[in-house]
Amino acid sequence: MAEYSLEQGAALILGCSAIGAGIAMIAGLGPGIGQGFAAGKGAEGVSRQPGAAGTITRTMLMGAAVAETTGIYSLFIAIMLVFANPLVSKYMNLFK
Repeated sequence: MAEYSLEQGAALILGCSAIGAGIAMIAGLGPGIGQGFAAGKGAEGVSRQPGAAGTITRTMLMGAAVAETTGIYSLFIAIMLVFANPLVSKYMNLFK
């Protein structure tokens, strides 16, 4: 079996972290679709009942804010994997 160097192991971890960050950013699709759907239904609701526009808009904005947290969490995970990457330091400490 071939022996791998410490740098090759760190490079593998960085490569897998980049792939993981890309997969984490796929989670940004859900909030975008959900917010578009909510905005469309909100506009439909306001067109049917113009008197309730304030309540409909407020509820729609609260729903969009809750949906956006998923995208923010996935962005945080992706940034952490790419820039902070705690896995490389843990891997390097194994062999010291």
